[in-house]
Amino acid sequence: MSEHTTPTDAPDLSGVVPPTVTAFDGEGTLDTDATAAHAQFVVDGGADAVFPLGTNGEFALLKPAERRRVVEAVAGGVDAPVIAGVGAPSTRETVEHAEHAVSAGVDGVVVVTPYYYPLDGDGAVAHYRAVAAAADVPVYVYHIPSKTGNELSLATLSRIAEIDGVAGLKDSSKDVPWLAQAVDANPELQFLIGSDSLLLSGLQMGCRGLVSAVANVFPELVAELYAAYVDGDEAEARRLQSTVFDVRTALKRGPYMAGVKTALSLREPGFDVGGLRSPLRTMDDDDRRRLREDLEGLGLLDPGGTRGRPI
Repeated sequence: MSEHTTPTDAPDLSGVVPPTVTAFDGEGTLDTDATAAHAQFVVDGGADAVFPLGTNGEFALLKPAERRRVVEAVAGGVDAPVIAGVGAPSTRETVEHAEHAVSAGVDGVVVVTPYYYPLDGDGAVAHYRAVAAAADVPVYVYHIPSKTGNELSLATLSRIAEIDGVAGLKDSSKDVPWLAQAVDANPELQFLIGSDSLLLSGLQMGCRGLVSAVANVFPELVAELYAAYVDGDEAEARRLQSTVFDVRTALKRGPYMAGVKTALSLREPGFDVGGLRSPLRTMDDDDRRRLREDLEGLGLLDPGGTRGRPI
């Protein structure tokens, strides 16, 4: 086995890393200014890095040229490390996205396992080897089998971890035993937990970062949770995780992924990133009203929509 190496300029990817949204205008056209502004908003709220073109970034619904524009806008407009999503069903397209992201100045690339077609272990290893060879920045594996249909075995992950340039893994499997064993078997990797339901649990298992959809709306809340854990205040971290549970439940009201963008518009001053790209749908007026009531009840919005401090 060859000695594993990562690029010498690999960022210390820890803390809060929101999977930032892609903004659209009233006509559904990509709004790069608002996309970059949202990424800076989460950084100003305490995020340590940003991850454009993840699931929350609706990457699979964007044209290749739109994906390139998002990467350029965020990489050039945010004062924090940027790890950009570059995954695609084919290795060829993934490599092209990765090469462009590197040229745009990102600090790392996030590579979701190829989707639609079944993928065996040898295919997964070859895929990540090709991407890592093409991208002279750290490569982070994105494991979300519920969306891709392809789950990495622990043995396959250990083979991928040996590839020069592979720096870490974002796990959204919600499979706690799998993640615990993956962290134990691959201590050289930087692990990021990718579910708001497991932020504290992920940290306790050895994850270094929190890829949190809740942090897209309330970065202060998730940053406080992370800080409490680092400071050794487990009681406070548990209290804040409980609040995250409640926010997560509220955001899941209505159509898939509609909650984050709706909640952003409820902050004061409102943060307008538009709707979701079809076939995804936005919240109707009734769901929007109930979401506002939920967030006000949690102390995250004052009556009327004024921004409040997470409790």
